[in-house]
Amino acid sequence: MTQTDDLTRIAETARDWRRDLHQMPELLYALPKTSAYVAEKLRGFGVDELVTGLADTGMVALIRGAGGDGPVLGLRADMDALPMDEKTNLPYGSRHPGMMHACGHDGHTATLLATAQYLCAHRDFAGTVALIFQPAEEGGAGARKMIEDGLFDRFGIETVYAMHNQPGLPVGEFATRPGALMAAGDRFVVTVEGRGGHASAPSKSLDPVVAAAHLIASLQTLVSRFTDPFDQVVLSLTYLQAGAPGALNVIPDTAVFGGSLRTMTVETRREAEAHIRRILRAGAEQFGCTAHLDWRPGYPVTANDPAKTALAVEVARQAAVVDDSCAAVMGSEDFSYMLEAKPGAILWFGNGDSAELHNPGYDFNDDAILPAMRFWVDLVARELAPAA
Repeated sequence: MTQTDDLTRIAETARDWRRDLHQMPELLYALPKTSAYVAEKLRGFGVDELVTGLADTGMVALIRGAGGDGPVLGLRADMDALPMDEKTNLPYGSRHPGMMHACGHDGHTATLLATAQYLCAHRDFAGTVALIFQPAEEGGAGARKMIEDGLFDRFGIETVYAMHNQPGLPVGEFATRPGALMAAGDRFVVTVEGRGGHASAPSKSLDPVVAAAHLIASLQTLVSRFTDPFDQVVLSLTYLQAGAPGALNVIPDTAVFGGSLRTMTVETRREAEAHIRRILRAGAEQFGCTAHLDWRPGYPVTANDPAKTALAVEVARQAAVVDDSCAAVMGSEDFSYMLEAKPGAILWFGNGDSAELHNPGYDFNDDAILPAMRFWVDLVARELAPAA
């Protein structure tokens, strides 16, 4: 059997694994069924070592090459789903109400499992492949927790890569860029405290609703007047609550609003937070109110190592079309923590004409498994090439 025949055979089988995983979505770190399914497959393939329990339900599978000693290369897939109801009407749709694989992590996991099966049977590389199956990418910072649990120190991983499917990008194509590919994503909640009273006598109150309205408008100047127009910043205020429904003649004591900030550089992220704090402090004082900021730091900027990105692009171009200067996006990804610790890169791979990510009608395109798996295999061959 040729290499291509074997890749194709395994990719076809991986479709079934992907659909199995799609039916049992689980959230954050609570992935008992998913992790048990993945671990059973890996043991059956004959990985050299399987370490479970990293970040609760994460695991690392080690496959050693037949070419002798060499570096340790990390390949990462995320396993968790999203807290939403599926609306695809697929025969293999979610069997867990309120949970759905709406971001394609089922496909990422199945693709890395397929890669594991192939590498266990074709060990013509020097060094070790560390297959990283990670929980809690969707808001739980599972990558950071795996690092804290010894991911890099314990296994000696020197370089790390990841892929994420991309709706709209044709199946079989890839896209990435050196440097910042995805934004840092921070969230915040502001509680404006005033003094409530009767709506007929506002002068006897300190109205937090009016203060909050001015603060929300003022915060928009962060982008329009205090950010370089060539820098990418998105500030969205997405939540506002004050008073009780129907209490239209009551000025409340407090008003609460919140939102998110997305930035593409460490410096801009730091400066934007400082500017938000200044606006809130000074703006609330104008109305005799106080503004309390609950700042909730999110994932850092996802920044690809330029040299590793160039290598990944070269590898992908052996069999596919690659856009090596795609536009950065303002979404966030916790693979950023791994890239802060080790050189590597993350690439988009095409999911074709599908619904968008995080949409209840989304489904991972099974045709994307083979080209993504082929990239992993070719990357291992390049990064862990035996000495001549």
